[in-house]
Amino acid sequence: MDLGLSGLVSGLDWRTLVDQLADAERTPQTRLRIEQTTLGKQNTAYAAIQTQLEALQTRVTALKDSALYDTRLTNTSDDSRATATASAGTTLGLYSFDITQLATAAKQLGTAGAGSSLSATNDVSGLVLSDAAFATAITAGTITVNGKQITVATTDTLQTVFDNIQVATGSEVTGSYDAVTDRITLSSANPIVLGSATDSSNFLQASRLNNNGTGAVTSAAELGVIKQAASLGSANFATPVLDGGSGTGEFKVNGVSIAFATTDTVSAVLKRINDSAAGVTASYDTVNDRFVLANKVTGDIGIALEDVSGNFLAASGLTGGALARGQNLLYSVDGGGQLVSQSNTITEGSSSIAGLAVTATAVGATTITVSTDTGTIKTAINDFITEYNKVQSIIDSQTASTTDAKGKVTAGILANAGDADDIATRLRRAVTGEVAGLTAVLNQLEDLGIISNGTDNSIKVSDETKLDAALTNSLTTVKNVFSDPTNGLATKLTTLLENFIGASGSLVARQENLSKQSAAIDVQVADLERIVLANRDRMMQSFVAMETAQAQINQQMQYLQNQFGGSSSSSK
Repeated sequence: MDLGLSGLVSGLDWRTLVDQLADAERTPQTRLRIEQTTLGKQNTAYAAIQTQLEALQTRVTALKDSALYDTRLTNTSDDSRATATASAGTTLGLYSFDITQLATAAKQLGTAGAGSSLSATNDVSGLVLSDAAFATAITAGTITVNGKQITVATTDTLQTVFDNIQVATGSEVTGSYDAVTDRITLSSANPIVLGSATDSSNFLQASRLNNNGTGAVTSAAELGVIKQAASLGSANFATPVLDGGSGTGEFKVNGVSIAFATTDTVSAVLKRINDSAAGVTASYDTVNDRFVLANKVTGDIGIALEDVSGNFLAASGLTGGALARGQNLLYSVDGGGQLVSQSNTITEGSSSIAGLAVTATAVGATTITVSTDTGTIKTAINDFITEYNKVQSIIDSQTASTTDAKGKVTAGILANAGDADDIATRLRRAVTGEVAGLTAVLNQLEDLGIISNGTDNSIKVSDETKLDAALTNSLTTVKNVFSDPTNGLATKLTTLLENFIGASGSLVARQENLSKQSAAIDVQVADLERIVLANRDRMMQSFVAMETAQAQINQQMQYLQNQFGGSSSSSK
């Protein structure tokens, strides 16, 4: 028999009774948990206030920075000729710039003819179009010569194309290639007419064959070029590229080493130059069949080249080419003498105007006005007002009481916490008070048109004109109102906010204390629960003992009944 089952012998549901007694004993725990919930809500409310105070602190820091009041605004009379920026403290005034020459970048132009001819001989019967070093790869399709359509395949040889033209035109037009001039010539006894609107191959364009109204049409320029996707050893260089025989070629551009091997592609070497710190952009000019290095910076400066191992620079024609000199920017300021800058951006290094940077975009005269950037200052003031009001609003929402439709009043979670109200009050006093050491004409926010609205702790700009006039005519005084190192509003607010939310600030300490109280309640509840469980266990054991005793009594009574009941029956 399981005597742990409630009421099995006694008929009493004592287990339910024990649970009810335990629950009643937990009443102090329930009160503690309610208190802990309140503490958590208060902590959350304080955290929200702290977050908003931190946002206000950022705006106060901006107002405290004296550099804010030295910010500058620039205006250019002709934006098509120049743009300008001015750093804080740049001398106010008008500056007349006359740009007479823009800066350009220097270029090292390699010698033309870096690529070899299409073919070493006039025999092009083995020159397959897809392998030929045309500036533009030949595409398959059709071309038209004297109204006759000829099909061109990339697997054709150049001689095959000539033969097909001759067959299509009934031998009226013949084609040939001259290895010396590296040109194709189409010949006829009559004027030749090339192309039609339905041509789909670019053979005529790639061969640089253009109508001229005669019976002899020759390529407009040499045809063989460098194959940029091919390795250096097979890219059709007129002068073979060597890497020193060990695959460790090296050359220098502006003192920066570039490694190469003849197995590298032309485009890979050019990219290596472009990605290096050499300060140049390397490219290949297919029209003029030459390599070009262009300085990434402007100005009349050169490009230093040196083959260290191998002959890439010589084979590409760069060392044998010519420098197309760059130009310096030439200008004058306020009618003065000619000034020079390597860059199109004029800095104080060349103009001697501290803080002013002018970027020239075209030749001509322009006037640049440097003025105080009152708009930025005004924005900083408005941003401060916005964040200040948010702080006051959130404090008010956490401390104010509300009344519902039935007249029930509910106090804010911080309604009885005087420190929250104290923060609001001290902030209001700080922003509405006078700044010591300044004239009474302008020594408080009200003199800037910023007033309290009279119903709560918030402030607002009530007179925009007044604020604008102060920023325009009394900027130094406005600066002192906020950023005076001793009495400025922002200076005092910085100290006040540090007292609230600094590392050892009162608001931080308050939140830490609430967290400790909440943690202490966890410990108290745990201790109380251990007592409840211990008492419950004792009661359970007592009732089990009662059930056991009751069971024993029942057994004894049953025995007695059986004994006495049996004797009475036999005597009869």
